Amino acid sequence: MKKKFAIIVLLSSIFSFAQVSIGTSTPNASAILDVNSNEKGFLPPRMTTTARNAITSPAVGLTIYNTDLKCWDTYNGKRWINLNTITSTDVYSPSGLVWMDRNLGASQVATSSSDFNAYGSLFQWGRSADGHELINWTSATAGTPQTATTTTGPVNTNTPSPAANFIKATSSPYDWRNPQNNNLWQGVNGTNNPCPSGYRIPTQVEWQAEIDSWTSQNTAGAFASPLKLPFNKLYRASDDGLLYDNSYGCYWSSTILNTVNGIKSYGLTFTTTAAQVTDKYRGDAFGVRCIKD
Repeated sequence: MKKKFAIIVLLSSIFSFAQVSIGTSTPNASAILDVNSNEKGFLPPRMTTTARNAITSPAVGLTIYNTDLKCWDTYNGKRWINLNTITSTDVYSPSGLVWMDRNLGASQVATSSSDFNAYGSLFQWGRSADGHELINWTSATAGTPQTATTTTGPVNTNTPSPAANFIKATSSPYDWRNPQNNNLWQGVNGTNNPCPSGYRIPTQVEWQAEIDSWTSQNTAGAFASPLKLPFNKLYRASDDGLLYDNSYGCYWSSTILNTVNGIKSYGLTFTTTAAQVTDKYRGDAFGVRCIKD
């Protein structure tokens, strides 16, 4: 009896550390499970989005087939990722979120903090990609709007005309629109969401999570992060002037803030010494980095 028990324990130990192969006698050395077939496939657990979301404390790397979305879903420790929608312009951040790898309107991923080809467009908060945001960058410290004319605001419409004009806001609350509209950039279905399909403007909380993950809370940390955020200047609402500060980055969030002087919106700003998410006038024009919904 004791001998039988010892044999069972020995065999259990062997199988505990052995590779498992199906359809092959020579499993790959790097695989704990190697399945080989020319006639049949691997069938993972299938479930609806509701059933997936009901999984308690999913492990990092847990994978299922989503029967609603008709795709593979994998849990990355923060959220479920739809593997069918990851594109070459996506980048993962330590917070577990998926972002575009470049600023909206930029021709490339930043190669340095002062890479002006990566600055991209400068949007007034809540406006669509109607042309007002387009800047011709000629150097790290020089650029001109593609449309030189401006409109004196505020205006009472979500779609100003001429569309490509920057709208000057010279009095409080320094918003290009009156009355103010809080729903223009809220989610993928925001009225004027300028991001590509499936993307949206990030929230204040999401930007703060990025700052907290940086190696340093400043311009160096912004560029060292997976997002490779460059400087991108600021276009002021009060005098339609570009500020050329070689160490200043500004990016909008969708989050709003009520103040005694009207409604502002939060934006990410960073310099050589600090980074923070703080309230900004909506008439100013900042950069946009879209996040996958």
